[in-house]
Amino acid sequence: MTKNVRAVLFDLDGTLIDSAPDLGAAADMLRVARGMPSLPIDAYRHMAGAGARGMLKVGFDMTPEHPDFSALREEFFNNYEARIHESTFQFEGVPQLVDALVARSMPWGVVTNKATRFTSLIVERMPLFASAGAVVSGDTTPHSKPHPAPLLEAAKRIQVDPAQCIYVGDDERDIIGGKAAGMLTVAAAYGYLGDGANPRDWGADFLIESPLELLKFLNTD
Repeated sequence: MTKNVRAVLFDLDGTLIDSAPDLGAAADMLRVARGMPSLPIDAYRHMAGAGARGMLKVGFDMTPEHPDFSALREEFFNNYEARIHESTFQFEGVPQLVDALVARSMPWGVVTNKATRFTSLIVERMPLFASAGAVVSGDTTPHSKPHPAPLLEAAKRIQVDPAQCIYVGDDERDIIGGKAAGMLTVAAAYGYLGDGANPRDWGADFLIESPLELLKFLNTD
């Protein structure tokens, strides 16, 4: 089933990197500034893949419909930008996975819903991304995941047919988007997953419990 795979595309947060400590800290700074008790980072972790929306839901039980959401979101963004790489790290096995892809001359890239404002800073500061053939952010195309547009843009940039790409992500939107783009899909069960989500229900072609498990699904010719 994977014999024609010639490239791998990844989601970013919860798939390649663990940014939950910095995302959670940025949200917690909002609480502390308002005299509210601090929450442990683990309280934020499961919703880290949902970005500002997820962090404000955990920190303030606030949804985008709240009249103060936009202002608080911008304050969160400023907090996050100021500490974007303080406690963010690669998941165990990710550097070895990327090294294996490079050794096989297999192009790889990133497709994330994170805004370029933040993605660019992470890519600049983490050597992991030096060999990435494409980095597509949530505002690179007119649509973000689960729309296939950003995935198709990444395939275009690495010059590989979408049908020869495999997309790895830790959110159901990743699987929906990957399938809509005509790619094989892999659910990263070690990621953030969302509130009560079960990745086995997403209909992905494969499921992995750790990054290096991906290698067993890739053509070794």
